[in-house]
Amino acid sequence: MSFQPVLPLSGYTGWAFLKRTMSKQQAVQQALPVQQRDEAYFRDKIGKADTAEKLVNDKRLLRIALTAFGLEGDVNNTAFVRKILEGGTLKEGSLANKLADKQYQKFAVAFGYGDFSVPRTKISTFADEILTQYRARSFETAVGEQNNTYRLAMNAEREVGALAAKTSSDAAKWYTILGSEPLREVFQTALGLPDSFSSIDIDQQVSVLKAKTKAAFGSSDVSQFRDSAKMEALTRRFLVRAEIKELGSGNSPAATALALLRG
Repeated sequence: MSFQPVLPLSGYTGWAFLKRTMSKQQAVQQALPVQQRDEAYFRDKIGKADTAEKLVNDKRLLRIALTAFGLEGDVNNTAFVRKILEGGTLKEGSLANKLADKQYQKFAVAFGYGDFSVPRTKISTFADEILTQYRARSFETAVGEQNNTYRLAMNAEREVGALAAKTSSDAAKWYTILGSEPLREVFQTALGLPDSFSSIDIDQQVSVLKAKTKAAFGSSDVSQFRDSAKMEALTRRFLVRAEIKELGSGNSPAATALALLRG
């Protein structure tokens, strides 16, 4: 039996309900036999996957590993995943470093196949490290199957907060956001930017994002989102504007109900 989170409401009200019940709902998911079997399998097998080839050749292990980084869509792209892992991140020209989506870089760093003679899969705490991320991401995936807007918001709370705390330049942080489709969508929606925004010059996109962010939150710096109040304000703007957008397009449950009543 697959896990289905309880999401009785939509919009910001539904988000508040999800946040309030999240820990209990996550506990229910983690107690499911299918989840327990996956975790037991990962603990038993991951230490033996001492090469990238062994990992990608075990579809179950690979699915869990990719899900932990939100990359489960690549589970069948084994040649691509293997190249990322074997290239590591210590070489400037490695594939993981070239890709705009930095989740691939995080994935390669976590496993360490291309950077060390002994991969990180041999570390005693490695399974716990990956499974902690797997639980969080698999819950987000389940939420996203019912409400992808909530999945985007959950991802943003984690990823933007972590990015804001980094010591890299503010420009680098904005380019990272633009390189991540989920984060780009959150900011683009929250700041009221059109879908065509992504088609303009990348440097111009950064300039527009910084100006819009300063107008909305008082600062153009990504680092401000280390403040939980600022992060909550960003999430609220995103959810409210996303709901308005859905109502306008007629795709939301409320819009569907209204159309049925009118019909």
